[in-house]
Amino acid sequence: MAIKKILFISYDGMTDPLGQSQVIPYLAGLSKYGYEFTILSCDKPEKYLANKAYVQNLIAPYSIKWISIPYHKNPPVLSSIYDFIQLKKKAIKIYHQEKFDMVHTRVGLPTLVALYLKQKYKVKFLNDIRGFWADERVDGGMWNIKNPLYKIIYNFFKNKETACLIKADYNICLTDVAKKEIHSWKNIPVQPVAIEVIPCSVDLKLFDPENINTNLQQVLKKELHISDGDFIISYLGSIGGWYLTKEMMQFCKIVSDKIPLAKFMFISPNGHDMIAEAAALYGLSADKLIVKQGKRHEIPTLLSFSNYSIFFIKPCYSKISSSPTKHGEIMAMGIPVITNNGIGDVEKIVTAYNAGYVINEFSTTSFNSIIDKIIAGNHFDKVTIRNGAKDFYDLEIAVEKYKKVYAKIFND
Repeated sequence: MAIKKILFISYDGMTDPLGQSQVIPYLAGLSKYGYEFTILSCDKPEKYLANKAYVQNLIAPYSIKWISIPYHKNPPVLSSIYDFIQLKKKAIKIYHQEKFDMVHTRVGLPTLVALYLKQKYKVKFLNDIRGFWADERVDGGMWNIKNPLYKIIYNFFKNKETACLIKADYNICLTDVAKKEIHSWKNIPVQPVAIEVIPCSVDLKLFDPENINTNLQQVLKKELHISDGDFIISYLGSIGGWYLTKEMMQFCKIVSDKIPLAKFMFISPNGHDMIAEAAALYGLSADKLIVKQGKRHEIPTLLSFSNYSIFFIKPCYSKISSSPTKHGEIMAMGIPVITNNGIGDVEKIVTAYNAGYVINEFSTTSFNSIIDKIIAGNHFDKVTIRNGAKDFYDLEIAVEKYKKVYAKIFND
């Protein structure tokens, strides 16, 4: 097979945790099959300065180049237009230098660039739908569509979402629920449109309770003031938007009242002030909180302290397309979750592998019901939970699925 050159465009930065967990590992795996990648990403300037060398070390062993341009947050709308223009200009320049064979994009602004490149240069286009992007911005409170400007922007991106599904050479989505939803859309003329389901995956070699660095574990245990008898409930990932910090903190407060040795560890790159404010709102003592921004290689060790891990996500329309990265990583560590329904395929997976508790409503009655079960000592089998991660979230399976999609696109 002749070497194929791929341009991968992401509006998420490679210096953000998601870039390091949900872009680079896939491309590293695919590079072993003769694909050469150029990643074009928008990175927050402060994170780029702090993590540039770390990312370069991650990609160094593979046929992956990385080009980063600055991400701009303000002023709203205008900054995004500016970022789109810069992405487009840079992508065109890369095309003339590399003559790449395909553009593989995440949703949002990168798809606008991909549509242009496909029309202008006839390059192949893989549309990687990592969520219903426009709906996520509405559901997460970023776009208020009562504002006429945001209503126009929302409709624009919904139209482009449809155009991408129709014009792409192939499509990827994260959940079976999302695939079913897309296949129900009447504004797509030829259904069922070609879609492969590939959930957010986990590196099972990195997230393995058998491979924990015991020296690092002891260092972190001392740093975070974790004692042997502590009952740890962890939260992994970003804070804010559709992640329901207040509801999670309310749950933690009730746990704290019933389990005196309980502590709550937030492994989060942002929103530390928001965590403290939510704790104060519900009267949860600050000495019950552990807040840590962990590097990727530290995350499995931090998770290893957990008795349970919690994530509550707003159960809105856009979240049927969501596959929380944190879920695969938590399950790979054999840790039971406490979560809510309405999030992609999560409830189906938790139920299939007896991998934790799923609540149907955010109420004290519902919270107390689960906490009473926790106190009663319901047994969860770590091996069974990890097997669920192997079946649904294994990075190697995801890479194989991407490889097959690439082969279909290139007729290999």
